[in-house]
Amino acid sequence: MGGGGVEDGTPGRRRDARRNRELLVAAAREVFAEWGLDAPWDVIARRAGVGNATLYRHFPTRAALVDAVFRDRLTGTMDAGERARAAGDAWQGLHTYLRAVFATLAADRGTNDLMTTRVEGVEALDAVHAHNRETMEVLLARGRAEGAVRGDVTVEDVLFGLAALGRAVPALTAVTGADAWQRPLALFLDSLRPPATPPSAPASPPPAAPGSQATSAPDLPGEALTAAQLGAVLEELGPHRAPKA
Repeated sequence: MGGGGVEDGTPGRRRDARRNRELLVAAAREVFAEWGLDAPWDVIARRAGVGNATLYRHFPTRAALVDAVFRDRLTGTMDAGERARAAGDAWQGLHTYLRAVFATLAADRGTNDLMTTRVEGVEALDAVHAHNRETMEVLLARGRAEGAVRGDVTVEDVLFGLAALGRAVPALTAVTGADAWQRPLALFLDSLRPPATPPSAPASPPPAAPGSQATSAPDLPGEALTAAQLGAVLEELGPHRAPKA
């Protein structure tokens, strides 16, 4: 079963090739979910029951295999984004969308790598990243207009925060539980809210009592990331490393 991947026109060989491709995609889906996208190819081939040569004949690059494995799953993320954009309330749409995304990040290390880093040459991934960015732009703009999102938050701020938090999700859920991501995501979402202000604050508010917290937040420090800088950060993060033996 280690060969038979070349389609030379013979019906039997074509059937073998299709079967081997299906076995490889199924095995890669399992291995990527467990190990992340850096999983060794010989592990994938061995689990599929074929030789490394067969794997390379069907998928000469890692990007080609990743695209075959995750294309349908990434389409589901885009569908969730469309539903979020159509929500009547921008904040509810944002909340529901990110919960759906993070549930996926927690369940599959391979998808986590795809959504929180940059992987070159995966056509489906390029499309989902662009769609995700558009979804965030739409929801943040509507949220600001509705007074639900602070005005100084940029799309890059949010995408960077989500990527950094998302990277920690596999380790967090492995140590604590499958739903452990809900608490940090709720805290992150809360940070996007406008600072609370009293309904009738005096012109010169009195000094805060020792130990108390201010009711409004200062402007965000530093410069916002550019789209190019965000891409460079995601590339530096890289895929999750394979688990220890």
